[in-house]
Amino acid sequence: MRGYLAYFKMRLLTALQYRTAALAGISTQFFFGLVYFMIYTAFYSNSSATPPMSFPQITSYLWLQQAFLAMFMIFYRDNDIAEMIRSGGVAYELCRPYNLYNLWMTKLIANRLAATSLRCLPILLVAFWLPAPYALGMPDSPMALLMFIITLFLGSLVVIAASLLVHILTLITLEQTALANLLHNFWEILSGNYLPVPLMPAWLQSIVFWLPCRLGSDLPFRIYSGHIDYSEAQFSLGLQVFWLVVLVATGQMLFAYASKRITVQGG
Repeated sequence: MRGYLAYFKMRLLTALQYRTAALAGISTQFFFGLVYFMIYTAFYSNSSATPPMSFPQITSYLWLQQAFLAMFMIFYRDNDIAEMIRSGGVAYELCRPYNLYNLWMTKLIANRLAATSLRCLPILLVAFWLPAPYALGMPDSPMALLMFIITLFLGSLVVIAASLLVHILTLITLEQTALANLLHNFWEILSGNYLPVPLMPAWLQSIVFWLPCRLGSDLPFRIYSGHIDYSEAQFSLGLQVFWLVVLVATGQMLFAYASKRITVQGG
């Protein structure tokens, strides 16, 4: 365990050095945030029906989405791992006295945490000080804040475990781009990153509710804004634990299968 913690610290400190990339990411996320606000402002001002989410709830949802984008973007790909698999360097990694799945998981967590910590605070600070109705609101209640933190942590692990499956399948198929694009498109549509789940058709919501996609960002953001009550939050938290166990167990089994059948070409 001490070895994983040391590796986590090393990767975190390394990733925290990319401040220029973080500044570029902050400006990009502010731009897209403003675009989303213009779209939803037009939608809400011209809608005669009662929307499933109030505008303040949408505002909190959008700002949290931009602040924690680096943590929940499923399309994040670790180029070092991909190159390691392509070049055959993974053979050296398998000689280390560590579980390589756990090591890769530690690396992805550290990289995402570093990218998020560099970007989220400036975005949240600006969002809190914007004029109404575009400002990020406070949590619906202290319990909502607590549930938000817990589901945010578990949701990030669910997303990382899902993204790690792509790297593991690459060990078997030696093709990452097609798999990553397939997972990216499927996950992004159903996770609420393009459209919040409550704004989806009712028949699609009933399907998305049970899938792991919404458990990453949609769930904690809606808890924060007060759109999800305590009982539903508890049940969804249980779903997070269930899918985290399923994804990690699946990843471990696939990795054990792939590692026994790796063929390294060349000398």
